[in-house]
Order: sequence, then C-alpha cells, then structure tokens
Amino acid sequence: MDIIELARKLGQKIQENERYLALEAALRANDEDENLQTLIGEFNLKRLNVSNEASKAKPDEVKIKMLNDELKKCYSAIMKNENMLKYNSAKAEFDSLMQRINAIIMGAANGENPQTVDFVETACDGDCSGCSGCR
Repeated sequence: MDIIELARKLGQKIQENERYLALEAALRANDEDENLQTLIGEFNLKRLNVSNEASKAKPDEVKIKMLNDELKKCYSAIMKNENMLKYNSAKAEFDSLMQRINAIIMGAANGENPQTVDFVETACDGDCSGCSGCR
C-alpha cells in the first residue's frame, strides 16, 4: 500500500470515529434548529448594520454602541443555545483528535518516532518574546 492509499485509509477511519460522527450529528442538529438559525440570521443582519453605520462618513457613535449591544445580546443567545453548546463541545473533542493526528504525522515527518510522538498541550499565551520556541 503506498503512502497516498494510507492517507485515504486514515481519512476514512477519521470519518468513522465517534468524535467525527458526534460533530456531524451536532452540525445537523444546528442546521435543523429553526430558533438557532433565526438567531444566526439576526446576528448577521445586526453585524451588517454595525458595519454600515461604522463605515458612514459621520458615524453615529451612540447608534453604533446600541447596535453593538444588540449584537452582543444576539451572540450570547446563540452561544447559550443547547444545540450550539453541544456543537462546540463536539468540535473541541474532534479538534483535539486532529491535533494528535497532526502531531504524530508532523513529528514522524521531522524524524521523530511515530510510535512515541504525540501532541503536547502548551500554555502558550501568544506572546513569543520570552519563549524559547514551541518545540
């Protein structure tokens, strides 16, 4: 079996994994949740309204604040939706799986032992000024 065939087999196994299946189910549930879809539509309209007001030659700062407050409330309602909570949890689980898979593949490509290399969580805060590197 060549390396491309192995990659395709890995892709197939990923799609059979319970974390992938949970993510797909959560995505479908979000798509079928009419209340959530309405909230997302409202959020997009509110975001557009903020953008339109901010891009005016003389934007009304009071109106922008009011629109931003509405936008935040809408976002909060979206993020509190039961299906969105389940989606975010499933997404985090799947992302964790993919980080491990990618770490193993990249480690092996960089000469590390594929049987022992693994993903290591870091407490990176994004400020690299005092860091000796991610590896």
